[in-house]
Amino acid sequence: MMMFSQQRFSGPDPPRPEGIEKTSHVIVFIPPGSISPGLDTVFSSTEPESELKRFCSRNILIVLGFSSIMAVIALIAVGLTQNKPVPENVKYGIVLDAGSSHTSLYIYKWPAEKENDTGVVHQIEECKLKGPGISRYAQRLNEIDAYLTECMERASQVIPKSQHQGTPVYLGATAGMRLLRMENEQLADKVLSVVTKSLNNYHFDFHGARIITGQEEGAYGWITINYLLGKFTQKLSWLNLKPNGGNFQGTYGALDLGGASTQITFVPQNERIESPSNALHFRLYGKDYSVYTHSFLCYGKDQALRQKLAKDIQGTNGILRDPCFHPGYEIVMNVSELYSGPCTKRFEMTLPFDEFQIQGTGNYQQCHESILELFNTSYCPYSHCSFNGIFLPPLHGDFGAFSAYYYVMEFLNFTSEETPTQEKVIDSMEKFCSQPWNELKTYFGDVKEKYLSEYCFSGAYILSLLLNGYHFTADSWKNIHFMGKIHSSSVGWTLGYMLNLTNMIPAEEPLSTPLSHSTYVFLMVLFSLILVAVAIIGLFIFHKPSYFWKDMV
Repeated sequence: MMMFSQQRFSGPDPPRPEGIEKTSHVIVFIPPGSISPGLDTVFSSTEPESELKRFCSRNILIVLGFSSIMAVIALIAVGLTQNKPVPENVKYGIVLDAGSSHTSLYIYKWPAEKENDTGVVHQIEECKLKGPGISRYAQRLNEIDAYLTECMERASQVIPKSQHQGTPVYLGATAGMRLLRMENEQLADKVLSVVTKSLNNYHFDFHGARIITGQEEGAYGWITINYLLGKFTQKLSWLNLKPNGGNFQGTYGALDLGGASTQITFVPQNERIESPSNALHFRLYGKDYSVYTHSFLCYGKDQALRQKLAKDIQGTNGILRDPCFHPGYEIVMNVSELYSGPCTKRFEMTLPFDEFQIQGTGNYQQCHESILELFNTSYCPYSHCSFNGIFLPPLHGDFGAFSAYYYVMEFLNFTSEETPTQEKVIDSMEKFCSQPWNELKTYFGDVKEKYLSEYCFSGAYILSLLLNGYHFTADSWKNIHFMGKIHSSSVGWTLGYMLNLTNMIPAEEPLSTPLSHSTYVFLMVLFSLILVAVAIIGLFIFHKPSYFWKDMV
């Protein structure tokens, strides 16, 4: 016979025999067999089964908690010890910039597994060759080998020997060699042949020496500056997936000034490029670019000075009082030397003297006016022109000015802060040019006299070229940024040249890169701590069940 107790019914108590105490429960007698066997079993096993469930729950939670903690420990251990960055696997590249006045060697380095990522290639070494540009060795070819030796040996030391054979070497010659080729193509070819033979003696992967066009020089400079500034891609933050820099801000224009040529390159705003020879079309990282570029041969600062002197010497008696040189400065030049080369041919004439003397007068305004005569702005077959009838769309956006732009403006102390106003630069140039030569030599005793004597002309020429040649205004002048390096890499055409020849700029946007090692470890630890917290809460639930559920009765 089974029995169970239940709460007393409300209402009057039923009659009970004498001697039996009043209780809050009644005893119900159930005859055997009067309930179904299944129900009988339930009733008979309710309390033991509840105890079994508690026992099983307790042990399962303990097992799960212990397993979770062990899993977390293993997870953290793997994250910290096994997911370290892979050993550095890097590549190197060498580019020689054979300019008109000098040659520089640049060594670049990048992670091998990230060749198509933007901003991963950086410069680790720069070596300036001792001597003039390679075009000056046209009549002394036997000296080229020694000319290249020092910097190539330096490259052999910087780059691990095990990677010499896999390191590409490129030599690009610019305006100096372009001028030599105009004068004597066979001689220019001989110079490149001797350079090639010399560079093949090193155990690098030499890819040849060639003369690059002015259009290439401008384009590669534009690629370099925007690559280093990260303008070709939009980087996403993994936290909010919002663009963090990139080409939505617009690319920079490139202003390059060398010794024999100058380049201007930029993306016009909604303007058709009217001159097909000045148009370039790129597809970089999934975006199309229509780029304007032009290279003005003979308008680098050295050749521009030669043009000005050849122009101004006409009609003199052999003494040229020149406002672009400091008061008290004097130097004698040969007429034949001045007329050598294609850039001064248009001014060449028979003079009654073989040499002439330059006497500086130091007047910026007069110097500026003399320079303006080099720019023919009276003729323009297009809707907009720069000078000499060359198409130039309206200027747009920011510009990075590098090479001689930067070197000259740095010397004149115009690069230590944000771009100074046009008025401030002109005022400073007027004061600088009027300084007596002897005082200047004393103050800048460590600067070579040739360079020091030409800074007045170079500064005045830069202002004339930008303001009157390219038509920068007082407002757009503020968009010019004089740049020497970006993230430790020199700004110039060489990096863009190497990126193009090694195919390291893809046409399409690469897939998103994995999380960095530090971010990965952070997330591993964070989620592991969350897992630990869940385990602790589970244990608490087990020990304090009354907070979360009622007894199973």
